[in-house]
Amino acid sequence: MALTYQMEQYLRSSHEEAKDIVRQLCAIPAPSHHEEKRAAWCRDWFIKAGGENVFIDEALNAICEYNVSEDNDVVVFMAHTDTVFPDLEPMPFVEKDGLFCSPGVTDDTGNLASLLIAERYILRNRIPTVCGMVFVANSCEEGLGNLKGSRAIVSRYGKRIKEFITVDGTRLERVVNEAVGSHRYRITVRTEGGHSFAAFGNRNAIVCLSSMISTLYSVKVPSEGDSRTTYNVGMISGGTSVNTIAQEASMLYEYRSTSKSCLAVMETMLGKVIEAYRSTGIEVLCERIGDRPCTGDVDPAAHEALIAKAEDSVRRIIGKEPVRAYSSTDANTPLSIGIPAICMGGAIGGKCHTREEWLDPQSLLDGSRLLLDFMTNYFA
Repeated sequence: MALTYQMEQYLRSSHEEAKDIVRQLCAIPAPSHHEEKRAAWCRDWFIKAGGENVFIDEALNAICEYNVSEDNDVVVFMAHTDTVFPDLEPMPFVEKDGLFCSPGVTDDTGNLASLLIAERYILRNRIPTVCGMVFVANSCEEGLGNLKGSRAIVSRYGKRIKEFITVDGTRLERVVNEAVGSHRYRITVRTEGGHSFAAFGNRNAIVCLSSMISTLYSVKVPSEGDSRTTYNVGMISGGTSVNTIAQEASMLYEYRSTSKSCLAVMETMLGKVIEAYRSTGIEVLCERIGDRPCTGDVDPAAHEALIAKAEDSVRRIIGKEPVRAYSSTDANTPLSIGIPAICMGGAIGGKCHTREEWLDPQSLLDGSRLLLDFMTNYFA
């Protein structure tokens, strides 16, 4: 089923409102684990849109159930409310040269706006569906949020989830069909330290940590088939003053892969490096602070059918050939336990995860058109 004239008219008349959703949400800070105010805003949106079973769960997901009974199959549609930025005060929002510029404006605020507009059409018009639909403005997708929101949704509905669609990214033609898994660590090195002159010769934790980083960066990444594996040190800290031999230094380290076996190889490698440095007499603490799963045992036919539906909508609405991609998204969680899942785009933007992030607000119309067209697959 393609978009009807009524749907097209609704979406076009809602375009300015989609822009205003972005403006309002960008004014509400929402670092991971602190999405309370955005969750409340989205809960209120669902209620005003006609949602009848609307609530915020313990993970700070704003959830709207539609045609969901106690035991029927459901399809999940979600876009995340958190931003990668730690700010607890409103961040700058600028409209210039036809663009919206603000940290988090596309990832994932623009995508969430397009999804909300599409969902409201179903809620307002009480569209009959072939299964239950669960609309979610979810928490903790970014960074050390560790997919808390999507994990909570999968835990709540489990194998009742027939298909799972998350909306994220900066392109409308992209369809993420495979999960990039990752392990994230906080690694701390401790030494005796001391005064830079009086204790000269004592081991410096910063030097030891720097050496460990060089060792980790000399590793040849494993490969399996067409898999891809990467690693990164994203943050370092430590020391006391310019005239102090550092007693402690820390880093945040991650490795990613599309292959579970390659993740296991990287885990073993890291363990060997840490033990090698411990054997020199320094103290090394290693804490895993993030764990995102790879794709698990998903039925190939069912997964391909879901991907094909998304690609058909991209061709019909966007007029471009779909691009399949690997990525780390909220779809990792369902994919890891065998539930067909994808990530679609709902907006066009750029410079994500920087303070210069931008959104093309005109793309919100095609984003909402794309998502509603895809949702018609579930209409009775």
